[in-house]
Amino acid sequence: MDQMLRNIFALRFSLRAVAVLVVLALCTGYGWAETRPTIYTVQAGDLLEVSVWKEPDLTRDVLVRPDGGLSFPLAGEIAANGKSIEGVRAAIAERLARYIPDPVVTVSAKQILGNKIYVIGQVSQPGEFIATRPVDVMQALSMAGGMTEFASRNKIIILRRDANTSQQSALEFRYNDVASGRNLQQNIVLQGGDVVVVP
Repeated sequence: MDQMLRNIFALRFSLRAVAVLVVLALCTGYGWAETRPTIYTVQAGDLLEVSVWKEPDLTRDVLVRPDGGLSFPLAGEIAANGKSIEGVRAAIAERLARYIPDPVVTVSAKQILGNKIYVIGQVSQPGEFIATRPVDVMQALSMAGGMTEFASRNKIIILRRDANTSQQSALEFRYNDVASGRNLQQNIVLQGGDVVVVP
C-alpha cells in the first residue's frame, strides 16, 4: 500500500513538472517570457561625459564624431561607434593605463543625440526622431503622426545600413499584419540610422 502511494505521489510530481516545462516552453516560444534589456550602443553625435578619478584635467564632455570616433587626452583616438558605454570606458581605461597606474574611468551618456531614426513618405509628420529608448516600427509610425490615407500600408520598408561595411539592406513591414496581431516579428526594434519608408 505504501509503495502504491509513493508511486501515485511520484506520478503527480512528474505530471506537474512536465506541465511547468510545457508552460515555460510556450511562453518562450511566443515571446511572453521576460526578455533581457537591450544594451545601448554609442552612435555618432552622442555626447559622452568622461571622468578619471583623481585626475580633474581628464574630466570632460566628449562628442562622438560623424566617423564614429572620439578623441581623449592621453588615450588618443577611440573607435566608439557601435560600442556599449562600458566598451568605450574599457577602451579609454586601457589606453590611459600606459600613463596612469590603474585608472578609474567613468563614462556616461550625457546627451543621446546620435540615436536617430527617420520616417519618410506618406506619414503626417515625416522627419528625424531621436530615440531615447528602444523604438519599434509601430512606435516610429506613431511618432511620425501616423500614415496618410494614401499610404501603401503593406509595402513599408525599413532601410538599414551596416555600421561596419556600409552595406544597406531593406526589411519588409506589412502594417495590416502587425495591426491584426499576425507576423509580429516584423515589428523590429529600430537601430540608429534606420529609415522607415512609407510609400
